[in-house]
Amino acid sequence: MEGEGRASRARSSGLPAGGAGGDCPGGAAPLPGSSGSSALLPAEVLDLDEDEDDLEVFSKDASLMDMNSFSPMMPTSPLSMINQVKFEDEPDLKDLFITVDEPESHVTTIETFITYRIITKTSRGEFDSSEFEVRRRYQDFLWLKEKLEEAHPTLIIPPLPEKFIVKGMVERFNDDFIETRRKALHKFLNRIADHPTLTFNEDFKVFLTAQAWELSSHKKQGPGLLSRMGQTVRSVALSMRGVKSRPEEFMEMNNFIEIFSHKINLIDKISQRIYKEERDYFDEMKEYGPIHILWSASEEDLVDPLKGVASCLDKCCKATEKRMSGLSEALLPVVHEYVLYSEMLMGVMKRRDQIQAELDSKVEALTSKKADTDLLTEEIGKLEDKVECANNALKADWERWRQNMQNDIKSAFIDMAEENICYYEQCLATWESFLTSQTDLHLEEAFPSTGFPAWRG
Repeated sequence: MEGEGRASRARSSGLPAGGAGGDCPGGAAPLPGSSGSSALLPAEVLDLDEDEDDLEVFSKDASLMDMNSFSPMMPTSPLSMINQVKFEDEPDLKDLFITVDEPESHVTTIETFITYRIITKTSRGEFDSSEFEVRRRYQDFLWLKEKLEEAHPTLIIPPLPEKFIVKGMVERFNDDFIETRRKALHKFLNRIADHPTLTFNEDFKVFLTAQAWELSSHKKQGPGLLSRMGQTVRSVALSMRGVKSRPEEFMEMNNFIEIFSHKINLIDKISQRIYKEERDYFDEMKEYGPIHILWSASEEDLVDPLKGVASCLDKCCKATEKRMSGLSEALLPVVHEYVLYSEMLMGVMKRRDQIQAELDSKVEALTSKKADTDLLTEEIGKLEDKVECANNALKADWERWRQNMQNDIKSAFIDMAEENICYYEQCLATWESFLTSQTDLHLEEAFPSTGFPAWRG
């Protein structure tokens, strides 16, 4: 039978050969310019020694910039072809602009929460207007993320900031926490808007345009509690069962994710430690300026030098504060976002394995003839298509994510290096200017008849 032949091929190859000529759930068009190689980045992509005192982030062979890529042949449905034309032929054309701003606190008898204003401007024909303004709370963002994962299980959904406050945060709703979350939510929505597939998701459109009561009504249209519980139980069962033969390219992908997760978590930890030490240094240096001013009041002969030192310390404090701002706004959020991305990637791989595990279980049932063979053959055919669509979607999105990751991390570290160079040059110039002025003053006092500074020249 044809179904048995396909089942046999599925068992022997580990990657089903079922056709996927139609529009696949979670499918995405491949990126332009991708090569035919299926090699992954080498494991030393973020070559950081186990010793946390070693702050060397990238390996000397610049492996982070190695651009070997997947280039899967994707099913070309009409929608995917339209999306491909839009993003390949007009790469600079952006037709969806989203801004998250104006956080607002709400206090009820039950809870206290923050909502954020979301302004959407677009020229897309599927929207009823060119501009929308709605307010959303964190739970609404969480709902959107879950709906995207449900509709596109093997696409890499951008991560949300953590629901709970980080350790050491004194006040849940203080200004710093709210602003940090606002920026992360802004990035979350704009990453979805820039994604060639997720940007056209219907739930995403509803999230951006529906008023609060309309969104609440839309949420209730989903599957009921019993249906969701059944799906969860089945997913857990498939996870426990595991995959017998994961394709080699996904084995390599999984290994990369594990190594990347370890390295990026270590970089995040070190970056946070550097920021804390910088903060302690700044707090201590702030005290020295006033101390030198007070000292000058009791030393008549040293008034000018002591006030000069106080002035230099003040300028260095301002430069240090600026550098800390750059660290907290440019580097730390990028590194931590990719910590969250590493967790998302593990979830994507788990969902891909669940789809394959479901196919494997049907193939085993057909082999042992534990159920109606005709029905199983039909189900296996559908699952083969589903697995192939899931695999192609993940491979295409993996390449897209990896290139974004390389660009984001490279840009963050280059910007931080430039900030450090400017900081040290500014501090050096400040102290050199002070020392030069003091040297000239002493020479004038030592050689009053020589016409200094003409004598110096």
